[in-house]
Amino acid sequence: MEYRIPYGKTEQTVNLPEEHVSQVLLPPVADKVRTVEKLMEDALANPIGAPTLDRLVRSGDRIVLIVSDITRAWARFDLFVPILVNQLNTLGIPDNDISIIIATGKHRLNSDAEKEEIIGSDLFRRIKVYDHDPATKACVFMGTTKRGTPVWIDRRAAEADKVILTGGLSPHIYAGFGGGRKSVLPGIAGVETINHNHNMALTDEIGGGVNPETCIMRHEGNRLSEDMCEAASFLNPCFLVNAIIDAEGNFYKIVAGHWNEAWLRGKEEVIKLQGVPLKEKSDVVIVSGGGYPRDISLYQGMKCYAPGAAALKEGGILIAVLRCQDMTEPPAFFGSFRYTDLKQMELDVRADFTVPFYVAFYMCCLARHFTIILVTEPENFTNARKTGAIPAATLEEAWKIAEEKLRTEGKEKYTINIMPYGGDTLPVTL
Repeated sequence: MEYRIPYGKTEQTVNLPEEHVSQVLLPPVADKVRTVEKLMEDALANPIGAPTLDRLVRSGDRIVLIVSDITRAWARFDLFVPILVNQLNTLGIPDNDISIIIATGKHRLNSDAEKEEIIGSDLFRRIKVYDHDPATKACVFMGTTKRGTPVWIDRRAAEADKVILTGGLSPHIYAGFGGGRKSVLPGIAGVETINHNHNMALTDEIGGGVNPETCIMRHEGNRLSEDMCEAASFLNPCFLVNAIIDAEGNFYKIVAGHWNEAWLRGKEEVIKLQGVPLKEKSDVVIVSGGGYPRDISLYQGMKCYAPGAAALKEGGILIAVLRCQDMTEPPAFFGSFRYTDLKQMELDVRADFTVPFYVAFYMCCLARHFTIILVTEPENFTNARKTGAIPAATLEEAWKIAEEKLRTEGKEKYTINIMPYGGDTLPVTL
């Protein structure tokens, strides 16, 4: 049977023996799109695990809102945060008593134009907006978690009367899920706090690589995520508003309420939006990011690797279908593939953890566990090999490579899982 897989603005096709195809995993069909106004109205009127805002804030309170940086602008803060601010105004909190901290973590600062894009032109003119400064001198020490993380938090947030978290809730490669407590750590945490916490994404033993328990879709038993929650509890924000966005960029759900309980409910909504029951892990997974713009670069396209690996047997073959017209963007990510010694790469990640660096390391580790075949443009072949992948110009060519490997290993009863929209599909084991 012929299968069609998104690739850039076109597609790749492959003929596969149908008897070996275990499952085609497609994202669930989302509920009818509702307006952000209606979703916010419902969320604020029915907070999860917390009183309504009118019982939490009062005139005279100095309120700090935490908003994600430009890398999370997809959450459309410019549409829902103004509704939240207007609600605070109605409750007697004037603009002058509200400020916004952009939760940069260790990311670069945002330009004024980016700040305006994040929160919208109206709020940008009305509300004081600051970038978080992760330097120790700009933070307040709030204690140490049971896992030994020293918790330094942005002074402006620590000294506010009330802190409200906002964010986008989606799957996350090592924190399990984004949103919620991530607005505090790494969002407004100090460098020392972020480094100690994020190193939990690696094994305790140097040379062990990626910690298998700090993975996509996992919160319980994910020590990095649980440590984030403990750190956030030191600040104890009074409220949370998190948006869940579907693959088309529409608002699927907004959760509001207690900073942790509402977030926990939200992650279940993410699984409803993207989760697909997995019949079985297979010997081969064919996965695509979903085409343009999700595969515009390897950094964007690799978001399908973790879901693909979740549907793959240990030692299996992962065929990633990613055009990657901007293969090496951003340089902070692709420059990390300069290493020939994986242990040295790990040591350097531990010394100065950044998300692009970790993602590159994760991909190199993945190439040690699976055979990765990357279907991409021929001009990307040299760079594809740097990541540990075997390049192929077409999906048919990739399948021939996979077939030969299966034949060599004597696997006659192999199985195949297909994920055409891997970036929006979460395989859930029943």
